Amino acid sequence: MKEIMAIIRMDMINKTKDALLKEEFPSLHCKKVMGRGKKKVDYSLIEDLINGNEMMSPMLAEVVSEGHRLLPKRLLSLIVEDDQVKKAVEIIINTNSKGKQGDGKIFVLPILDTIRVRTGETGNEAV
Repeated sequence: MKEIMAIIRMDMINKTKDALLKEEFPSLHCKKVMGRGKKKVDYSLIEDLINGNEMMSPMLAEVVSEGHRLLPKRLLSLIVEDDQVKKAVEIIINTNSKGKQGDGKIFVLPILDTIRVRTGETGNEAV
């Protein structure tokens, strides 16, 4: 078994849940998270405006320094059989890919064991 963790845009969660459910991946967990990717601040823009004695509007300053802020995202987690990983990952990519920075990241992790709290079942029976 594997855990698929996907960090996606906030506005894509319902489309992603629907796409996964349609392809028979009904079980998942989702939570709101805050984060940022590799985007860096271009300080040269700020320096150019300061050196040119131009006043920077608060809106422009916010856009330029956007790389410092943590942005709201959704963290989606689902457990699948090893042979279903590729299919689930493809669904997430196809649903969330806009071809822009911030489309998301997907991580695939091994699951060593699963235990159902109520019954004590383990392994595949517990999923």
